[in-house]
Amino acid sequence: MSVDFLKLAVQGVQGLQPYVPGKPVDELERELGISNIVKLASNENPMGPSPKVQAVVTRALGELTRYPDGNGFRLKQKLADKHQVGLNQITLGNGSNDVLELIARAFADQHAEIIFSQYAFAVYPIVTQAVGAKAVEVPARNYAHDLEAMARAVTDKTKLIFLANPNNPTGTWFDAQAFEAFLRAVPSQVLVVIDEAYIEYVTQEGFLDSMNYLQQYPNLIVSRTFSKAYGLAALRVGYAVSHPQVADVLNRVRQPFNVNSLALEAAVAALDDPDYVRASVEANAKGMLQICAGLEAMGLSWIPSVGNFVCIDMGQPAAPLYQELLRKGVIVRPVANYGMPNHLRISIGTEQENAVFLKALAEVVHS
Repeated sequence: MSVDFLKLAVQGVQGLQPYVPGKPVDELERELGISNIVKLASNENPMGPSPKVQAVVTRALGELTRYPDGNGFRLKQKLADKHQVGLNQITLGNGSNDVLELIARAFADQHAEIIFSQYAFAVYPIVTQAVGAKAVEVPARNYAHDLEAMARAVTDKTKLIFLANPNNPTGTWFDAQAFEAFLRAVPSQVLVVIDEAYIEYVTQEGFLDSMNYLQQYPNLIVSRTFSKAYGLAALRVGYAVSHPQVADVLNRVRQPFNVNSLALEAAVAALDDPDYVRASVEANAKGMLQICAGLEAMGLSWIPSVGNFVCIDMGQPAAPLYQELLRKGVIVRPVANYGMPNHLRISIGTEQENAVFLKALAEVVHS
């Protein structure tokens, strides 16, 4: 007698579709038998890891038989000093995705509502459905968060609101004035989670830093990652900063040793290498100008972005163009799963990678 194990899963999980990452380079090599592939699909740092990080990780390899520091004391201390917060306000995660899932699991259930924006990061609806909460997707305004509408969507069942600044995949952002008005409008018992995975790339003067609002708004949780500007995507380490009581709740559901030893050592070293981050941000700004100039020359439009990626409106269904780019050895990211079937998201690469992409895109668009 066969068993349908899907039906044994909890209701939220039964209808869940897993997060689909960018296509790996080796997968495309296997499929098409091509090499010299350019991957601009996953918003990774194209500079390669910091030499200081590599040296620290190499030294740590001799301790692989030991469990990590389950409390991540050294990393927490570095982060506490950097952000001028207490150690008891920090929750470490296996990437910031882990932190976002912890928050949903700790504070929401099948009786709760979770609010997020249209075109927001795919993990928000995934964790919402996984915990059985009701998803409240608020229509975007020009592909960006409509904070006023999101505040109006709050009900007595709302437990969490997920914000992303800058937002992935659109690259859009909101300013301090809009954020402050939003925080004033949201009831104090509703937790506001602001995901700042790309904040290091933002070069606009006076850009909103939500860490500055933690003391005034105890219901605020700030999420950040080492996967982007710090170049540690493979090691998976992120963190949240929140009110100590919120952090205490998160640490009750956090798995022991959820951040591995190499990641802990690498993140500490990354915080000690501001020159690497500065160079990454400068290279990204130049690459963004290179990509946008190329798009303009082709007559294409895009959503203005302050991240390390740009979302291009192809003016037609993007899936066939994505496949054509794959055959030319260029991996980008279709975003039809975000309700944007005509767009492709392009990570900013090295100058050479950007040039390869622009050449391939011109050939595809004009073929």
